[in-house]
Amino acid sequence: MVIFSVYVVNKAGGLIYQYDNYVPRAEVEKTFSYPLDVVLKHHDEKVVVSFGQRDGIRVGHAVLSINGVDVFGKNTADGKDILEYLKDSSNYPVSIRFGRARLSSNEKLMLASMFHSLFAIGSQLSPEVGSSGIEMLETDVFKLHCFQTLTGIKFIVLADPRQSGIDALLRKIYEIYSDFALKNPFYSLEMPISSSCPLMCELFDQNLKGALEVAEKAGNFGAGS
Repeated sequence: MVIFSVYVVNKAGGLIYQYDNYVPRAEVEKTFSYPLDVVLKHHDEKVVVSFGQRDGIRVGHAVLSINGVDVFGKNTADGKDILEYLKDSSNYPVSIRFGRARLSSNEKLMLASMFHSLFAIGSQLSPEVGSSGIEMLETDVFKLHCFQTLTGIKFIVLADPRQSGIDALLRKIYEIYSDFALKNPFYSLEMPISSSCPLMCELFDQNLKGALEVAEKAGNFGAGS
């Protein structure tokens, strides 16, 4: 079983912590001659496919590398705009690797805030007073599980739909947060767990990774974990 990622969100919707445990990378590399037969465009500081799906290349895939060298957002390794580079026939043949780009830090912050709002909407839509809000969202490839504490901190885990024991894992993550963040005198409540306190961040990371590893191997999280 697989646990994809973990988010910790404060009561105002700010991102306290995020960890990608496993990110599937469906990538396709192909050599093209001039002119390029897929249409590319700039989107959110990336260059993505807007038209011309073929050979595993999909609309929305981003350009990840050119001629084996990773790109940086909209630019090649030497700082040239990717679209301008690919308009030049002298640069062909060219090998381009496509795939789904990792979420940027800003995108993760935005998604944490959006889920916080959806959670509140879920509570307001409830026909009964005192609804807990969204506890699980399910798609065909993952489930989102959420545990909110009494103080409003949300612990979110994205996992394989077949992964069991997530409720116990969420509470274990809360326990780790309490032990290595809340009990640390240098930690400011509800602020990001970051390199501002390297030892706390390292201990939190180590214990979180250990908990995820146990949960994945067992398919559950035993009482003695």
